[in-house]
Amino acid sequence: MKKIYVLDTNVLLQDPRAMFSFADNEIVLPAVVLEEIDSKKRYMDEIGRNARYVSRLLDSFRELGHLHQGITLETGGLFRVELNHSSLHKLQKQFTEFTNDNRILAVALNLQEEENLAPTPRPVILVSKDALMRVKADALGLKAEDFLSDRVVEHSSIYAGCQKLTVASHIIQTYYASRKLNLSACFPRTRFYPHQFLILKDEINPSISAIGKVDAEGRTLEMLVTNDDPVWGIRARNVQQRMAMELLLREEIPLVTMTGKAGTGKTLLALAAGLLQIEDLQTYKKLLVARPIVPLGKDIGFLPGEKEEKLRPWMQPIYDNLEYLFNTKHPGDLDKILAGMGSIQVEALTYIRGRSIPGQFIIIDEAQNLTKHEVKTILTRVGEGSKIVLMGDPEQIDHPYLDESNNGLTYVVEMFKAQKLAGHIKLEKGERSVLAQLAADLL
Repeated sequence: MKKIYVLDTNVLLQDPRAMFSFADNEIVLPAVVLEEIDSKKRYMDEIGRNARYVSRLLDSFRELGHLHQGITLETGGLFRVELNHSSLHKLQKQFTEFTNDNRILAVALNLQEEENLAPTPRPVILVSKDALMRVKADALGLKAEDFLSDRVVEHSSIYAGCQKLTVASHIIQTYYASRKLNLSACFPRTRFYPHQFLILKDEINPSISAIGKVDAEGRTLEMLVTNDDPVWGIRARNVQQRMAMELLLREEIPLVTMTGKAGTGKTLLALAAGLLQIEDLQTYKKLLVARPIVPLGKDIGFLPGEKEEKLRPWMQPIYDNLEYLFNTKHPGDLDKILAGMGSIQVEALTYIRGRSIPGQFIIIDEAQNLTKHEVKTILTRVGEGSKIVLMGDPEQIDHPYLDESNNGLTYVVEMFKAQKLAGHIKLEKGERSVLAQLAADLL
């Protein structure tokens, strides 16, 4: 049976092509949604871009017919802008305020009342990214759903970049003897991704184990190239950090993604690997570090000073790690070091559009706060001979329309896991302090 889906504004602001995700069902857009989209189209951020895209898309729909009467989409579904059914009479007892949310609820509720009188009533479903909107709909007896088509993968199934396998003793012996292992011969029914890490455990004696990295073809397990020597004073403290360092120091892997809770060492490892390849090995010309400007909690408003002074509070986590790496003891010492080196640039992602960045080691911190469009914009800026590292914690998202399953970092991890040019690792053990690790686990 076909259904009627009533779309909330936030669905289109999250995915401007959301109306194409409902197959051959009927998609209803309340007129108030047009007003809300119009109020957002002047924003200079991702929400504004999506609002403008929706505006142009709806304008192109007019060539197919009158929107208030309904047009047929390429998916076979009927799309229409609802001008009627906006009476708040049935809502006044429960929700007295004349808000846009209540106007959208009224449209869905009145459509449901009308369908209930039809010979073959169709289900009316409100689709919204707003949890409280769905709660209010449920209280009114309306069926409500979250918009899930933008999700890349369920959070529990996000690619970790590392897999543990229990094997026979002779497999580990063969691996150590020849320093490689034919995966298709040993595990014929298992698919491995390029640059995936494997931990082999002896089925008889689990204390015997081996670590390796799958080659770019996904067929052979190879020994790690990097050793345990310190990198700019930083030594890997656990197996996942060693895997991360392997990816960061391999020039043939130009895209590295790292996820993990706070305190697992993502930023520090990336900066140390970048400084080694910039200053010592001179593999790259410059180290570019950037992060999105998304506040935690209430925004403190405009900041005084020039661009560098405005960015300093936002970029302080980067400077904290650089102070640790350079072992500075006095305020101002780091600024003098960075000014003398000239090869380290700390930047906001606001200024990256339109750039071409060749021959650089690029670190994008807090990438979980990026949308799919923003992360595409960043990756398409990477020039010849550059390496880019995207890292963040998908469980700590401050963006209002993103979650663990649809953010830009998760998107890149899943889309690139089968590509030869990319490698991923999830860091699991916190190394900042015992208290930080306990807080990450309990809170």
